[in-house]
Amino acid sequence: MIIIIAAAGKNNELGKNNGLLWHLPDDFKRFKALTSGHCIIMGRKTFESFSKPLPNRTHIIITRQKDYKAPIGCIVVSNLKNAINSCPKDQDIYIIGGGEIYKQALPYTDKIELTRVNDTFKADTFFPDIKKENWKLVSEVFHDKDEKHKYSFTYQTFESTSQKNL
Repeated sequence: MIIIIAAAGKNNELGKNNGLLWHLPDDFKRFKALTSGHCIIMGRKTFESFSKPLPNRTHIIITRQKDYKAPIGCIVVSNLKNAINSCPKDQDIYIIGGGEIYKQALPYTDKIELTRVNDTFKADTFFPDIKKENWKLVSEVFHDKDEKHKYSFTYQTFESTSQKNL
């Protein structure tokens, strides 16, 4: 199964200057729990926003740079199709960003795990629109603001209603 996992503001804001717009520790914990032990596919800029590769995950980095040097254990490919084909067929694959990779992956995605941050932000990177005719919201869990979370947010799970072909 191909799964997009993302956090986006009310207007689909993802980030600015290759960084996050919020700090949500419970969302980080959920991201870790869902993606650990799996392949994670991302664009080069998303990968470079990490201080080091995330533990217990196979990193697949999409870049047009021919001589891109990634840390040992990371897989570098030139396009989304090659990224998906680099993953074991019997395991869930997580697409973790950025905005252009999400847009490219949406037609092939079976499920979206979206954390909707309940505020608006100035951003330069955005999540693609989720078209209601292609997706069914199957779960929502609200998380209020608290001492560790400046913003309230809602975990939303969408399942595709259309046939996928890669």
